[in-house]
Amino acid sequence: MLARRFLWVITVIILLLVAGALAYRLLAPQLMRIAFVPSIKFAEDKAPPGPDYRDPGMWIARPDAPNNPAIWTPTVAEAANEPAAPTNASTTTEQDDPAEAASMPKATAAVFFVHPTTYLEKSHWNAPLDDAESRNRAVLFVETQASAFNAIGKVWAPRYRQATVGTFLTGRGDADSALALAYGDVLAAFDEFLRNVPSDRPIILAGHSQGSYHVARLMAERVAGKPLARRIAAAYVIGWPLSVTIDVPRLGLPACTTADQSGCIVSWLSFAEPANPKQLMAVYDASAGPSGQSRAGTPPLCVNPLTGNAGDSATADKNLGTIVPDATLTTATLRAGLVPARCDARGLLLIGDSPPAMPPFVLPGNNYHVFDYALFWANIRQDAARRLARFEAR
Repeated sequence: MLARRFLWVITVIILLLVAGALAYRLLAPQLMRIAFVPSIKFAEDKAPPGPDYRDPGMWIARPDAPNNPAIWTPTVAEAANEPAAPTNASTTTEQDDPAEAASMPKATAAVFFVHPTTYLEKSHWNAPLDDAESRNRAVLFVETQASAFNAIGKVWAPRYRQATVGTFLTGRGDADSALALAYGDVLAAFDEFLRNVPSDRPIILAGHSQGSYHVARLMAERVAGKPLARRIAAAYVIGWPLSVTIDVPRLGLPACTTADQSGCIVSWLSFAEPANPKQLMAVYDASAGPSGQSRAGTPPLCVNPLTGNAGDSATADKNLGTIVPDATLTTATLRAGLVPARCDARGLLLIGDSPPAMPPFVLPGNNYHVFDYALFWANIRQDAARRLARFEAR
């Protein structure tokens, strides 16, 4: 059962993150770097062979893929806003639910999705394409994240030589080289995606975490100032901070400020309260945007997934559905009305107290980064449909 495997993998990842967070708090950042940052220099690390994206096997999801993880949809809890007895999540497509299918627009978009970091080893700066553990994790993230878009388009999600998690724990130039290699794969996949998608087809760009980093760079280099920008119905750059003033103006699309807007960028960073983004913001403030200008003192973009508007707030009753595991972390349901959301002055998306129905394992500072999609899965689904309809009407 895909849902069972997903929750098991998520549990392993969370436990690794918790262990890392505990070490960070108790033993110092140096030990985190020892645990996750490769000791070998990038130039000495023989890069694994690059993918040929003409090969269907180099895609986690594409329209003709067998056992396509991107067509997954969760089982809906029987009563909205009420606790439900856990049931196994299904692996049906959106067409298997007539009520839902009737409420969604025709699947006319092409979706290019880049998965988050799933390679946790320090033996290489970039994941070998044949690494089974990171590959399995990537499949399951595509299943539970990219699936939010499967009602409005066919999802393409490439395998790529992602940078290892330790890349984000060091300022060494090796980290930049690792990210550049990973981005080269994403760029090659995107070019193959465009070759296979009709030129009149609207495009949704989406990613999470490292995947969003690559999507943002892709937009700066391939969307901004190019005719392709006119085909982008929306870009979901989630779980990666985008400065409103430094990054967004260079990505070729404006920030989404209202729910009925298309051709714009959606982004947020999820934190429970009290939120302490000190670690995140220290790295953010020390970084520079595409033009080399410092991001320090500029707020990240926060588009509220419950409303589709930038900078506002919404109560939990506006949440159409969160993917929730049961107490044993072996099954999951989609439950509505659990999690509120509000954008604060720092550019964070605050979700109130730690959701009681969700696993209590989070990153330091009440950072719910792992659950950026899961918390708002049904609202992301609705948001994408609304923005695509607006785009096609326009």
